[in-house]
Amino acid sequence: MDVLLIRLLFVLIVGVICFLIRPFNLASNFAAAVGLLIGAAIIVFEWRLRAMSLKRLIGAAIGSVLGIIGAYLFALVIRNSIPVSPTQSFLQIMVMMIMAYVGLAVGANKGDLLNLAALGGIFGGEKSGKKSYKILDTSVIIDGRIADIAETGFLDGLIVIPQFVLRELQLVADSADSLKRNRGRRGLDILQRLQKTASVQIQIVEDDFPSVREVDMKLIELAKLYEGKILTNDFNLNKVAQLQGVAVLNINELANSLKPIVLPGEIMRVFILKEGKEYNQGVAYLDDGTMVVIDNARKMIGKTIDISVTSVLQTTAGKMIFGKWDERGGHRGSPSPPPVAGPSATATSGSPSDPAKKPTPPADRAAD
Repeated sequence: MDVLLIRLLFVLIVGVICFLIRPFNLASNFAAAVGLLIGAAIIVFEWRLRAMSLKRLIGAAIGSVLGIIGAYLFALVIRNSIPVSPTQSFLQIMVMMIMAYVGLAVGANKGDLLNLAALGGIFGGEKSGKKSYKILDTSVIIDGRIADIAETGFLDGLIVIPQFVLRELQLVADSADSLKRNRGRRGLDILQRLQKTASVQIQIVEDDFPSVREVDMKLIELAKLYEGKILTNDFNLNKVAQLQGVAVLNINELANSLKPIVLPGEIMRVFILKEGKEYNQGVAYLDDGTMVVIDNARKMIGKTIDISVTSVLQTTAGKMIFGKWDERGGHRGSPSPPPVAGPSATATSGSPSDPAKKPTPPADRAAD
């Protein structure tokens, strides 16, 4: 309340001063109105400064000083090149304003790169406030599971969405291919859902690397710049980033680590959906899309049976479970209605869960 009163008093004082002085020979009432507008603009500027971090303020100050110095050097060139005239004065003022503004904007944008903790003293507290940056790529946005993770509260730090990723997502959404177009639009919906999540902070950054053409390499360079981690489910990006020393958070690896472990010899109940590639094989899918290949189960297609797990194969895409149905063991199959939407034949990551639920297809992959 006290701060609000001080701000209102400041605006009134500026208005009264302009009313009495009448700058530029303005009428008294018009000069007072101009003064009130100037005071209000200063209050808005001060309010915006309060939201900035100390690093950005220092970066903006350094950038402004460097810009003014550069403007002074340009002014010397203009003074020696153009005769004294209103044009010369105009060019000098414009150069000063442009250089000061550019220095202010660039300095504030790059201020987060300053390491104030190294200076010690009053700046040492900045170390505890260091932000953890999580940079999203296109594949993880289209995948959609990132929104579920964010809503649970397990995702901390600042979520960074590069502008070049948004451009790629927009190109996918505008694609002539209906499948890619739907995936792109789904990605845009996921971003809106993330913005509405109160537990995370979203920041769209303009940083780009014109010399780098591939989006994956731009993500790696951006992660190096911000000392952040890349959130992805792209296998190739994961490997390339690790080779360059960039930390990667892979959604598929997280999903695999949260699934229960299946041990050989366990009995599980599955619905045989179709026949397998080998002779007398049946194929089933768990709720998470994990493929289960069962020997001697071809004739049990369309039924729910109890099988014995023989082995588990870990692949780059996830896990595959191999089992065997023993008709002589007394495990008789019971008819069961087929699932609403059958999963694809491609193996995906997962492990067994409640067999009573219908299997669901694996998560969509990102558009090429």
